[in-house]
Amino acid sequence: MILVRSILFNVLFYLNTLILLIMALPTFFLPYRAIVWVATTWGRLNLFLLRVICGVKYEVRGREKIPKGPLLVAAKHQSAWETFALLHLFDDPLFIVKRELMWIPIFGWLMVKGRMVPVDRSAGGQALSAMIERARIELADNRQLIIFPEGTRRAAGAEPRYKHGVAHLYAAMQVPCVPIALNSGLFWPRRSILRIPGTVVVEILDPIAPGLAKDVFIKRLQSDIETATARLIEQGCAEIAASA
Repeated sequence: MILVRSILFNVLFYLNTLILLIMALPTFFLPYRAIVWVATTWGRLNLFLLRVICGVKYEVRGREKIPKGPLLVAAKHQSAWETFALLHLFDDPLFIVKRELMWIPIFGWLMVKGRMVPVDRSAGGQALSAMIERARIELADNRQLIIFPEGTRRAAGAEPRYKHGVAHLYAAMQVPCVPIALNSGLFWPRRSILRIPGTVVVEILDPIAPGLAKDVFIKRLQSDIETATARLIEQGCAEIAASA
């Protein structure tokens, strides 16, 4: 039954994505906030489909800890879930994305319109400088920049591999950094079509004020996120075991 529901969800997920892409086309002629609204709506619809079809709910803890204004948001990355589910938590969100994603017809063009921050991973230090400059422009408009510090998805419970790009951004932006822990990989495993019933928990952790040295910041960020994530994974595993 889980397999059948997962396949149905995946079909509707891509259908929903296609419909929203078509609906988003007129936003090329509107302010960028229009495409941000479409993206947020897409995320909410996906969350609805997950709950109704697959029994995958979600809970957000600590939402009151999110400061107003420009932010650097550093989130754990275990699945595709957080790429759409985190959007509605912020007033004016944007992501740091691989440059190649912006080459995808329509989808990539809309990312450009939404003023996502591209990064060319093959360009080394030059890419970092370009990313920081673009990020500085966006945060000057009171936006919330979401970054996955490990750069790519890591399976739930896998050894963390934090990269230093987030520390360079933190030092350059001089805005609070909001860490986010989650356990989405238990219910939306990477490289799997299965969607496991249960409750994805997102925990907003205490913001890290600007001004720390980069090495101090990255150690604190990793410690805060990984400690909370381990606890959430343990809780999620207990929920899955209890429902088996």
